[in-house]
Amino acid sequence: MLKVGLLGAGRIGQVHAVNIAGNSRSSLVAVADAHAPAAATLAAQYGCEARSSAEIVSDPNIDAVLIATSTDTHVDFIEAAAKAGKAVLCEKPVDLSLERAQQCLIATKDMGSPIMIGFNRRFDPSFAALRAQSARGEIGKSELLSLTSFDPAPPPVSYIKVSGGLFRDMMIHDFDMANFLMDDRPVSIRAVGTSQVSEEIGLAGDVDTAVVTMTYADGRIAVIKNSRRAVYGYDQRIELLGSYGLLQAHNILENSVVKSTVEGVVSGKPVHFFLERYMPAYAAEWEAFVTAVIDKTPMPITLEDGVAALAMAEAATLSAQTGQLVDV
Repeated sequence: MLKVGLLGAGRIGQVHAVNIAGNSRSSLVAVADAHAPAAATLAAQYGCEARSSAEIVSDPNIDAVLIATSTDTHVDFIEAAAKAGKAVLCEKPVDLSLERAQQCLIATKDMGSPIMIGFNRRFDPSFAALRAQSARGEIGKSELLSLTSFDPAPPPVSYIKVSGGLFRDMMIHDFDMANFLMDDRPVSIRAVGTSQVSEEIGLAGDVDTAVVTMTYADGRIAVIKNSRRAVYGYDQRIELLGSYGLLQAHNILENSVVKSTVEGVVSGKPVHFFLERYMPAYAAEWEAFVTAVIDKTPMPITLEDGVAALAMAEAATLSAQTGQLVDV
């Protein structure tokens, strides 16, 4: 049984608590949060202890930590937990600074502790099936990838100001998904971003609508489209064109009913947001982490993968600011 300490009792921490406690091979033994009452509430819900982050990291009876704290604390907790010999699952992104993330990669390289970065979308059943079919060569050589990721509404500007920007906070999922599906990393990135959804987001120095085009060494192309507003729901789609055909993963809808009349064809809307859309992916992600730790097999998503996605986000941010093509 994997004994787990959870760092962070906010919204995403609560999601992870469900999966840690619900997995037959792991148990949630302690919770920490910068806001002590939040840790106490979540710990009471699962019958475990509310403790400080330092106590969890230093406890030799805890086998693994899941880091769901604010992004600016991630690398410090990764390094401390790895130094203490614990397995680590850390939410994305690794850090808001590429340089600091690279330092973390170097610092933990020889510590021997397994580290996984939480890009949960790789474990979505539809996306994973698309990747498997592509890897089997069912559409030949992949040539053109299109990733669509639209949120239903923008987050508060207070969040935008500390998020690191759309490319590091939101699109970083799509950068990792592109690496996953193309089984390679791009050589160059061109990005365009504007603020159309919220004037406040623009005044805060960020964009809310963006398109990125990435080129690979062998000539393949990937296009990512992000928006902070899709009034019809959480829009998450993949389209991969290959030399033999096309693979598509469509939205998950609120229901499967389709009404067809003389007036037209109407179906349900996409589910509202990421919690409704990706809960199965979070559960599968945790299962993959537990399996890798217990069976001592390689982590399916590494710290290096997290640093690579952050490097792409930094390149996209620079490209959007300068209007220039940026080498990765």
